[in-house]
Amino acid sequence: MNREVILYTSESGECPVKNFLDSLPGKVLQKVTWVLNLVSELEKIPTTYFKKLKNSDDIWECRVQFGSNIYRLFCFFANGSIIVLTHGLIKKTQKTPKSEIKRAIKYKNDYIRRMK
Repeated sequence: MNREVILYTSESGECPVKNFLDSLPGKVLQKVTWVLNLVSELEKIPTTYFKKLKNSDDIWECRVQFGSNIYRLFCFFANGSIIVLTHGLIKKTQKTPKSEIKRAIKYKNDYIRRMK
C-alpha cells in the first residue's frame, strides 16, 4: 500500500500543518515523521496512530504520543490514496475540540473546491 502524504496549503499560501510541525522539538518531529511513514506504507494502520473522527465529514487524525504529550495531525483522503494533512495540535483533553474538527473540514472543503 502506498499512500502519498501532502500538506494542505491555503489559497494565500498559508500552510497551517507546516507551521505546527516547525514548532515541534526535534525528537518529537522525528517520531511524527516515523508515524507518517507508517501511515503511508502500511496496508492496515493501527488505530493507535490513525483514526477516523466521529461526525466529522471524513476527517481523520494521525496520533503521535511522545512522553506525556499527545500530538494530533488532522487530515483527510483525496483521490483515495492521498492523505492531506491540514493542521495539528497538542491534545490536552480526552475529547477533540469541535472547533479543530470544523477547521479541518473548512480546509478540506477549500482543498476540494480548488482541485476541481
